[in-house]
Order: sequence, then structure tokens, then C-alpha cells
Amino acid sequence: MAQSTNMAAAGAKPTEGTRRDFLVLATGAAGVVGLGAVVIPLVSQLAPDAQTVAAGAPIDVDLAPIAEGQAIKLFWRGKLIFVRHRTQKEIDEARAVNVASLKDPQADQARVKEGKAQYLVVYGNCTHLGCIPLGNAPGESKGEFDGWFCPCHGSHYDSSGRIRKGPAPANLPVPPYAFSADTKIKIG
Repeated sequence: MAQSTNMAAAGAKPTEGTRRDFLVLATGAAGVVGLGAVVIPLVSQLAPDAQTVAAGAPIDVDLAPIAEGQAIKLFWRGKLIFVRHRTQKEIDEARAVNVASLKDPQADQARVKEGKAQYLVVYGNCTHLGCIPLGNAPGESKGEFDGWFCPCHGSHYDSSGRIRKGPAPANLPVPPYAFSADTKIKIG
């Protein structure tokens, strides 16, 4: 009762806010907006940009446009990738090789996906010094083994990307990939 008497004496109604209440709320709201204006750009600045995210993200490749005997070059994570649609002759030659005679022994079947032997996916840098081997474009030398040829130091790779001759110590590596459809792969 004493409280309502004091309010009545001051001329204020119990449900009305005072000017001080309004100023506290307005100052708090301005502070939250100001804090958001500083924090949101700061947090977004710390996140990786779209180019960085895309560089590490898996990529989808449609194999349908690649004609038999043709190869394409693409980039994933900043590294060159060769995707080759091999002919039956190339597959047969690769599988006829005595694996024990290879510098880096690996069967052709271990370098392709089961049931999809016509498609070979390998990193596109020579394992000697990182040069880019020839053999993807029409008229380019495919070397002595119908695969790739590195003219810088004379490494020859077969149609399975295995080192057959020259100073390169290892086969062209196979990146992580999987078939998402009959003629589509996801690299990464």
C-alpha cells in the first residue's frame, strides 16, 4: 500500500516505464547491434574463402564426353589429374605385362575400378621431378608403351600409368575416386 501511495504521489502509473528504463533498453539494443556489427565480419573473416573451400572439395566428372582413346586433364586440390578412356587394345596390353618385371610392380586391375577398366584416373605429374608427361592430346607422343612420355628426362609410362622405362621411380599415383553413376566419377 505504501508503494502505490508513493507512485500516486509521484504521478506515475504502475504499468508505465520511466525514461530511465527506456534509456537502458535503448542503450542495450544499440550495444547488441554494435557488437554484432563488429563480431559478424570478424567471424566471417576467419572462415576460409570460397576458392579455398572449392580447392579441397570433391569434384564430379562426367566421363560420357570422353571418346574412347581420348584423355582429359583437370585439376583437383591444385594437382593435375589425367582421366583416360582406354581402348580395349590398351587394356589388353596393360594386363598382358608381367607385373614382376615392373620397376614399381602393380597390376592393372589394382589401378582401375572393378568393371570400369576402360577408365583410368591418375595424377598427371611425372614421379621423377614432377614434369607433365605427354600423351593426352592427339599427335603427342605416348612413348614406347602407348601411355605417357615425359620428354624432360625420358620416362615412359604404359596405358595403366605404370613406369616402364626411364628415371622415374614410381607409377603415376591413383587419386581417391569413386563412380557415382556409370559414366560419372567423384574425385576426392
